[in-house]
Amino acid sequence: MPKETKAPLFHISKRGAIPWQKALLIRAIAIIISLIVCGIITTIFTGLNPFNVYGAMFTGAFGTPRKLWILGQEIAILLAVALALTPAFRMRFWNLGGEGQILIGGLATAACMILLGNKLPNGVLIPLMIISAIVAGAVWALIPAIFKARWNTNETLFTLMMNYVATQLVAYFVIIWEVPKGSGKIGIINQSTEAGWLPQIGTYKYLLNILIVAVMTVLMYVYLKYSKQGYEISVVGESQNTARYVGIKVERVIIRTMLISGAICGFTGLLLVGGTDHTITTTIAGGRGFTAVMVAWLAKFNPVVMILASFLLVFMSRGSGEISTSFGLNHSFGDILTGIILFFIIGSEFFINYKLMNNRRES
Repeated sequence: MPKETKAPLFHISKRGAIPWQKALLIRAIAIIISLIVCGIITTIFTGLNPFNVYGAMFTGAFGTPRKLWILGQEIAILLAVALALTPAFRMRFWNLGGEGQILIGGLATAACMILLGNKLPNGVLIPLMIISAIVAGAVWALIPAIFKARWNTNETLFTLMMNYVATQLVAYFVIIWEVPKGSGKIGIINQSTEAGWLPQIGTYKYLLNILIVAVMTVLMYVYLKYSKQGYEISVVGESQNTARYVGIKVERVIIRTMLISGAICGFTGLLLVGGTDHTITTTIAGGRGFTAVMVAWLAKFNPVVMILASFLLVFMSRGSGEISTSFGLNHSFGDILTGIILFFIIGSEFFINYKLMNNRRES
């Protein structure tokens, strides 16, 4: 006699579209639960009052005007990278090469500052830096785009490997340009003349970067939502066969979109080298090319929502650093709390997109 197969108690079914208020409520509940879990873990392993720990996180992000400006700058740079990756992701082209594209854009910027800084006025040098950074980033993204469009190579691995090549290129030129020789670093470029430094608005060091990225956010939102090219990106992302059927040239869309993605990453490298750090190192991108992937996914590729996602990640990063300083804890503890909060936020997406059904109740 064949054994009876018992039906599972629950099954998972995909939800239809739910109101944004309900989705926001689910995310808010996830954050509250994550804070409770973090508080329990903090009490058990450190004996600290979790409210004091959370207070330190806010102090780390908002404690002084300087911290506020640094927070805004970090949000702007992370948001810029997320904006760069979004068109490619909407097209289902998994561009994991943002890190390398930033480095190449920064390298092109540094080359202009070092080689031409004492030969050209800023009015000519800075536009040349902008063009060089944009072109360098676009070309770096164009290479995997061509291989994907022509030979359907794996863009994830290709763009990932391009990061390592970019890192080694930067390392090579850092040794060539190092000051002083043998130091292994370039130091502040044109510190005495400030040639190639992006202009400062009043006394606010980071305001220009923040304003530029704010404009980029609006332009990207309009581009993706209202332009013909944005529509083509969405269609290609849904189905390349459908796109070809309606007359969209998929290969052209892939190459064009990756040119835009790489150009914005290259421009971000310019903001870092010319506007913030005034130097070039192999770590100047700071992992933002990968963190921006999470920002884009959390925001569902919506440029406006990415502002909130960028704020969340930067706030937790700044806050975890303050925890380590204020309480003498290992920096890894702050990262653990950050990981727990992100785990619950990302996990809440499951309950937004799916629901658990009770089989017995249905029967």
